[in-house]
Amino acid sequence: MNVDIKEAVKQIEGQIIEWRRDFHRYPEAAWTEFRTADRVVKVLNSFGYDVQYGSEVVEEAAMMGVPTQDVLENSSKRAIEEGADSTVVESMTGGKTGVVGTLYTGRPGPVVALRFDMDANEVQEKTDEKHRPWQEGFASLHAGVMHACGHDGHTAVGLGVAKILKEQKANLCGTVKLIFQPAEEGVRGAKAMVEAGVVDDVDYLFGMHLGFLAGSSDRFICGTDGFLATTKFDAYFSGVPAHAGAAPQEGRNALLAAAHAAISLHGIPRHAAGVSRINVGVLEAGSGRNVIADRAVLKLETRGETSAINCFMQEEALRIIHGAAAIQGVTVAIREMGGASGGQSDTAIANRLRQAAEASSLFAVIEDRGSLGASEDFTCFLERVQESGGQGGYAMVGINRAAGHHDGAFDFDEAALSNAVTVLTLAVSDLLQKTR
Repeated sequence: MNVDIKEAVKQIEGQIIEWRRDFHRYPEAAWTEFRTADRVVKVLNSFGYDVQYGSEVVEEAAMMGVPTQDVLENSSKRAIEEGADSTVVESMTGGKTGVVGTLYTGRPGPVVALRFDMDANEVQEKTDEKHRPWQEGFASLHAGVMHACGHDGHTAVGLGVAKILKEQKANLCGTVKLIFQPAEEGVRGAKAMVEAGVVDDVDYLFGMHLGFLAGSSDRFICGTDGFLATTKFDAYFSGVPAHAGAAPQEGRNALLAAAHAAISLHGIPRHAAGVSRINVGVLEAGSGRNVIADRAVLKLETRGETSAINCFMQEEALRIIHGAAAIQGVTVAIREMGGASGGQSDTAIANRLRQAAEASSLFAVIEDRGSLGASEDFTCFLERVQESGGQGGYAMVGINRAAGHHDGAFDFDEAALSNAVTVLTLAVSDLLQKTR
């Protein structure tokens, strides 16, 4: 079967690249992936998958950091103008752009899920002759938005896996679920799909990323650890304005409350049980030089080596913020903007990915483990699956990059796309072979 799968992937390599370039040309930021999701729905339907999307797979109450209604409406309108089906887009109203494609083999066996993120970055793409997407005509058509992290490639890989697994259906048992997730940037999207129950029946879960720790095309990392749990939130302080010279005693200073909080937040003790982080990235306040500031906002995040450590950091942060507001006699409202669990890849899944990478003969260097040292909301799926007794893991597929992730000059060697499809398909096929 290994030879058959490798040859099958070679046959569709051009199609995978075409998908990637289409997604790259029409990038969509978090919760606005209407055209991208529509394309995924159409392709999965053409393969014969059972396809769910919109509120079927996204729990609205768990969505975080959703854009304004104007942004959502303009984005959905643009998607339709760029070829998306209006009926599909309407089913994703409010930014519910998640998609799940399910392949039922008709034979009993485990449920295997693979997750692919779809969203782009709010980054302006380079427009010079050295930038290949610009040279070859597939650079972003949307100002201020581009695929600078490889999620266009992830989505294309997901469709490639879908095609090959459908072709292998007669050799498989069990069920395959392909999860196409919105809003990974800012770790905003996974929780809403988890709360919709999309992985509640999953026995084995696979995730992957192009690049990062695997920074060259001949490398493959089988299991990723070091995911930091994180919470991202905004704190809105509301005070009372007053003339700073004539009647300062009548004011309640929101700026001072926010400033006091910002300084105190960085004094939270670091946790003895593992890595902990806090950062105030934005402080905006006031309306004029001679006005007691009646409004302020802090944008901050906490992180922890485990979900428990992050929970400690978050609770301390909230305590400090509310205390700072009380000192100045102002009110404060908290809005959660994103979040992810901590996590570790299961050794059993990492071993399966190693076997698949070795069988592919595509990589000169295969490493068992790598530590991310950052956050990725794949861990929300991972945590739910592991809590239910299942196993999960996250691989890194090497790429040759033109620039670093989230850089306007980001691009990568597209041979990595078929490499990723091959390894993931081999790993899933091994789990679901009828002869097992």
